[in-house]
Amino acid sequence: MKQPNIIFIMTDTQASNMVGCYTGLPLGTDNIDRLAARGTKFNSAYTTAPLCTPARAGLFTGLYSSQSGPWTNNLAPGKNMRTMGSYFHNSGWKTGYIGKWHLDGHDYFGTGVCPPEWDEKYWYDGANYLADLSEDQISLWRNGLNSKEELEAYAIDDAFTWGYRISDRAIAFLDERRQQDDRPFLLVLSYDEPHHPFTCPPRYLDRYADFHYPLGAKAKDDLQGKPMHQRLWAEAMPSPVADGESYHHPLYFACNDFVDDQIGRVLDHLTPEEWDNTWVIYTSDHGEMMGAHRLISKGSAGYDDITRIPFIIHGPGLIVREIDTPISHIDLLPTLLEIANIPRPPALHGESLLPLLKSTQTEQHREVMVEFNRYEIEHDSFGGFIPMRAWVSNELKLVINLFDEDELYDRKADPDEMNNVIDDPRYAARRDALHDTLLDYMDRIRDPFRSYRWAMRPWRPGRHAQWMGAFRPKPDDLVSPVVRDYDTGLPTKGVKIEEKKQKF
Repeated sequence: MKQPNIIFIMTDTQASNMVGCYTGLPLGTDNIDRLAARGTKFNSAYTTAPLCTPARAGLFTGLYSSQSGPWTNNLAPGKNMRTMGSYFHNSGWKTGYIGKWHLDGHDYFGTGVCPPEWDEKYWYDGANYLADLSEDQISLWRNGLNSKEELEAYAIDDAFTWGYRISDRAIAFLDERRQQDDRPFLLVLSYDEPHHPFTCPPRYLDRYADFHYPLGAKAKDDLQGKPMHQRLWAEAMPSPVADGESYHHPLYFACNDFVDDQIGRVLDHLTPEEWDNTWVIYTSDHGEMMGAHRLISKGSAGYDDITRIPFIIHGPGLIVREIDTPISHIDLLPTLLEIANIPRPPALHGESLLPLLKSTQTEQHREVMVEFNRYEIEHDSFGGFIPMRAWVSNELKLVINLFDEDELYDRKADPDEMNNVIDDPRYAARRDALHDTLLDYMDRIRDPFRSYRWAMRPWRPGRHAQWMGAFRPKPDDLVSPVVRDYDTGLPTKGVKIEEKKQKF
C-alpha cells in the first residue's frame, strides 16, 4: 500500500470560536469549513497551553512544555528533545516546515536558521520574512497598519503578507515534490495570522467594518467567585467590550478571513490523487479572550475562549462526522507517527487519535490536561509566574490555580463558564475524582512543577498531601542512552538497554 502524505496546517490565535463551522457565525472561514465538511471535526479539542511557545512545544515535541523546556514564551526545548520533523526525516520522509516557529528560544521572530530535520530551501520563519522587508516595511508591519486607510495608503496587497509568502512556498514545495521526489512528505504550514498586528489587504476590512462578535453573558462576568489574578488582569487591561455584549475589532476578523483564503490556496493546489492519499490536519495554537469574562489576550486561564481550539482531520478512508470526545494537542504527534508507521516512543505524553477516528461512537469518556506557568521570561507580562493546571472531562472542567482560588465548570449546563461551582456540594464527589486523576496524571508524566500544594486545596481538607514521592525514571524516547539510577549506577527499571540506532 502506498505511504500517505501529511499536511499539517496551523494558525495563531484562532480558537474554535473564530471558525464558522464551529460557531455558525459569518467569519469568512469558508476553506476551513470546507475541510471540515469532508473530514472529521473535533468539538472538544484543547491546546496544551494557551500561549504561543508552550503550545508549540506540545504540538512539536509531543511533551507538555513544562517537561520539554519551553514552559514560557522564548525558551527553547532541551537539547535532548526531538521535534516532529526528526521522526519523519530519520524515517526517509521529505520534510518541509514553512512559517512561524517560535520554538528556538531566541525571540518572537526566530533566528532564521533551519533545524536539520527540515528542508532548508522552504524554511521561512519570522527572521526570514523580516529579511525580505526593508526597515520601513518592518516598521509598517509591526506598528503602522492599524486601519483600512493606512493599509490603502501604503498599497498593502496579498504579497506583502507573511501568510501569502508561506502559501507561495507551500505550492512550490508541492510542485517540486511532484516533479522530482516520490518519497512521502510531511509538510507543516505555520501561519502567524490572525495574530497581531492583523495585517491583511484592505479589501477584507470592508466585510467586518460593522461586525460585532456576540459574547452574550460572558461580556458581563463580574468575576466574583473567580480567581483574584483574573480581576487584576481585567483591571490592568480593560476590556474594550465595556458594558456591551459584543467585541468589535475589524482588523482581527479581517485577518482571520484572510488567512483562511491562504489556506484555501494550498488546499486548492492539491490534485484529486493527492487528496485521496493525503492526511490534512488543521488546528491553531490558542485563542483570544476578546473581552469574554472581561479579559483580553491570553494568559493563565482555562476558559474555552483561549483553550478550546479547532481541530479537523481529513484522511484517506475517514468518514465525515463530528466527535465530541475531549482530545488534546498532545495527541497530534502520536497520531502522525501511527499514520506513518513510525514507532511511538513511550516518552510521549499523548495517545494516537486513530482509534477515535475509526470508532463509530461520537463521544467516548476521555480526559485531557491544559497547563500554564508564565507568559514571558523577559518581563512580568500578565502577572509573571501564575501556575495553572486544568483537567477537562466530557462533563466538567477543573482548574487548579496554585496560588489562587480554584474553579470548576459544568461544561454541559454552563458552556459559558460563568458559574464557578468549586464549592458546590452537588459536584463534590465528581470534583474530587477529577482532582485525584489530575494529580495522578501530573505524577505519571513527571510534571516538574508538581508538589504537595496541588493536592492541598481549601475545598479538599481530607486530601492527604505527600512530602515524598516515588522515583519515576525518564521514559524511553528510543534514541537517548540508557537512564541510570543515581544510587546504583545501573539502568533504571523499565528503561530499555539495547543500543539505540536512531540519532538526534
